[in-house]
Amino acid sequence: MQSFKNHFLVSLPALKGNYFEDTVSLIIDHNEQGTFGLIINKPLNQDIDELFSEITSGFNCPVLLGGPVEQERVFFLHPTGTYFNSTLEISHEIALTTSTDIIDAMQEGSAPAGMLAIVGYAGWGATQLEQELVDDAWLLAPTSGRIAFNTPYEDRPKDAASLLGIDLNLMPTQAGGD
Repeated sequence: MQSFKNHFLVSLPALKGNYFEDTVSLIIDHNEQGTFGLIINKPLNQDIDELFSEITSGFNCPVLLGGPVEQERVFFLHPTGTYFNSTLEISHEIALTTSTDIIDAMQEGSAPAGMLAIVGYAGWGATQLEQELVDDAWLLAPTSGRIAFNTPYEDRPKDAASLLGIDLNLMPTQAGGD
């Protein structure tokens, strides 16, 4: 089985009107049980200190909606180089942390620059994502720290697709080119 871990999942125009319309997700894990990913381009109108009242240092980072599942959970994406108790390196540029010691770092002002707080996640059951790829719902693109942390949110889908040489503006709105 080919793993899609450490790839961007870019929604195609066929998902118009769907929860995932115009999204880019970072695939954190993909195996025979299913897929776990985080949407990285849906900002919420919320500050980090609204999620964690103990952050009084003035530290702030964007808060994003990561998906429809378990929206009471928070995940932190940040550039590699800073590690915490439960940091998982996704790529040589992108790390994921879920442990509370990152909140201590925010309070102390030593949290990684460029960090994203992501609420909830996206999940697919066994073979579900593979079928959606066959159905032309998604593009699978390589990851890029530049896109994950620096590209404006609204530009992330087109920039991720451009890593494959694809212009989303030229994609048909339905599978089969109708």
